[in-house]
Amino acid sequence: MKAVGIIPARYHSTRFEGKALALLGGRPVIAHVYERARQAPLLDSVWVATDDERIAEAVARVGGKTVMTSPGHPSGTDRVAEAAEKIECDVVVNIQGDEPFIAPRAIDQAIEPPARSYR
Repeated sequence: MKAVGIIPARYHSTRFEGKALALLGGRPVIAHVYERARQAPLLDSVWVATDDERIAEAVARVGGKTVMTSPGHPSGTDRVAEAAEKIECDVVVNIQGDEPFIAPRAIDQAIEPPARSYR
């Protein structure tokens, strides 16, 4: 079973434009989220789904992978769905792009039930 984490991130947020690039401890929020997600042992890979080159560049600076998506998506879930079509995987975990302190264990807990069905 191949499990991937996909983090939707857009620049033009309604409530807080540029939130993914806002600095937290001197680093972009999206960098924190990406690095925390990479700590989840059950994920085979982590991707950021974005429609913005600035976000893609911030992710690349921390060694991350991105999937460019349409700017017309009404929600992060739609952005994750588009990205998932481009990535070979069995399980997708939608990881919110504004959770810089997400616990890697919480991500693994989302994967464990599907993983059991593959045994």
